[in-house]
Amino acid sequence: MRKKLLIGALIGVIAALGLAAPAQASPTWLHYVDAKVSVFHGVPNTPVNVFVNHMEVLANFQPGSFAGPLSLKPGQYTVSITAASATDDTHPVIGPVTLTFLPRGNYTIAAHLTAAGAPTATLFKNTTLPVRHGDGRVIVRHIAAAPAVDILVNGNPTMRGLTNPHQSIAILPSATYAFAVALAGTTAPVIGPANVPVPIGKDTIVYAWGSATAGTLAVAVQTVPLRW
Repeated sequence: MRKKLLIGALIGVIAALGLAAPAQASPTWLHYVDAKVSVFHGVPNTPVNVFVNHMEVLANFQPGSFAGPLSLKPGQYTVSITAASATDDTHPVIGPVTLTFLPRGNYTIAAHLTAAGAPTATLFKNTTLPVRHGDGRVIVRHIAAAPAVDILVNGNPTMRGLTNPHQSIAILPSATYAFAVALAGTTAPVIGPANVPVPIGKDTIVYAWGSATAGTLAVAVQTVPLRW
């Protein structure tokens, strides 16, 4: 319920800012050029507020949570992330950063730690391109304070040498797989294994986030529908 309220508040504020077209206020064809934007909070133990163009759109946003996707008009936006106690974005802990969203683009903004443990933000463009029927696309994004890792799928190294803040992609038959994260060149999991369904017609995006030294490594999963 709390997540629904946060998303509802975010949509309302963005519409008030004029960043998104209000419902039934524009021709239907305009909605096809909007960008879809989600937000993931991957900084451990740090509730935050999120500001877009200096207006607060998420308050007390909790680690490991997603918000969105939102429909935004294409263009440039200033995003700042502050401590949850902040009343404005004068002293952000991340940003301000200027982000550009293209027509029909699908994006995830990830607030996370660098490999060295400093807070940062990365904008990922979600592909949404179709795959062969019966298959699903899996994208693993390394946004943890940790060195290079290998991704194990059902115990087998499938994606190797993944570094922060990069991603690796695999096309797999639709099923449920055991995903685990191990330090590069090893097979002993430092995260997982966790069972992750890979559905037909969606991108399954797995985020390895948290901090290895602080013992807060975790996995979060996002699904994004494909275009057909």
